[in-house]
Amino acid sequence: MSFLKSSIFVRLAIALVIAITFLLTLPVNAQAETLSFSHAQLKNRDFSGRDLIGSGFANANMEGANFENADVRGAVFSASILRRANLKGANFSGGLLDQADFAKADLSDALLVETILLRSTFDFVNIDGADFTDAIMDGGQRKWLCTKAKGKNSKTGVDTRESLECD
Repeated sequence: MSFLKSSIFVRLAIALVIAITFLLTLPVNAQAETLSFSHAQLKNRDFSGRDLIGSGFANANMEGANFENADVRGAVFSASILRRANLKGANFSGGLLDQADFAKADLSDALLVETILLRSTFDFVNIDGADFTDAIMDGGQRKWLCTKAKGKNSKTGVDTRESLECD
């Protein structure tokens, strides 16, 4: 019986060493914060320059919030309010921004590459220099944004009108 107990102990010890080794070898971005702000009241909050890759902001009220130069790649902003938000230079690439309200927001020089923007509203929005390459949006949204599109994105060098595939 003693042999059986020591055999189980050895197997457990080996499994523990393998698990710890595996966890220590995983790539970690020590600066990135993956947080959930879903359903939160975040009016006028300052997220500028923050690294919030993959964070959740679904159904959040972020009216007047500051996301200038924030890295929110892959983040979820579904059905969120971003009225009058400063989104200048923010990287939303690969994100889900469907049904979001961007009225009077500043999206100048923002990266919206491969984002999903279906049913979002862009009333009186500033999109100068924004890059919408491969973004998924409604035809009406695209036409509306083309009426105000101008400039080139400072990071990608892509013309806003070209990224929206304007005529």
